[in-house]
Amino acid sequence: RFPRKIGIVTSPSGAALRDMLRVIGRRFGEIHIVVAPARVQGDGAAAEVAQGIRELNALGGIDVIIVGRGGGSLEDLWAFNDEMLARTIAASKIPVISAVGHEVDFTIADFVADVRAATPSNAAERVVKEKRAVVDSLADLTMRLARGIGRVFEGRRDHGDAAVLAAQ
Repeated sequence: RFPRKIGIVTSPSGAALRDMLRVIGRRFGEIHIVVAPARVQGDGAAAEVAQGIRELNALGGIDVIIVGRGGGSLEDLWAFNDEMLARTIAASKIPVISAVGHEVDFTIADFVADVRAATPSNAAERVVKEKRAVVDSLADLTMRLARGIGRVFEGRRDHGDAAVLAAQ
């Protein structure tokens, strides 16, 4: 629910990474991010993405992995239709979010991942809750707890008063 460490497998020079980092930083900047750099199109891209997923699994301490890239043509996204990559995603011990392309783009990676996000930015939004919402929720829970404890003490005080009166 509240990941402390997020793994991202994508191109280190792509707009998708910048977009995800911007969203995560804006929503809850204190989260640790580990980037496993990989080519996300062309020959060898599927193998590099799969290797990144395996490395993040081996690293340990990662709560969720986002695998993604921005949109493109069917040929640009083809690496994410690779059987070996699909099997690697499915075998991941860490939950994987597929964030490939734009809303209308679908790849095999989307169907074997734990979650499909419409875009890389959407993946970041789904993984990281807004800090303000978390803080507000904690404040609400704190208030409810204080009221509950107050009612318990009032009940015990009333019970104690009744016991004293009965003893007299």
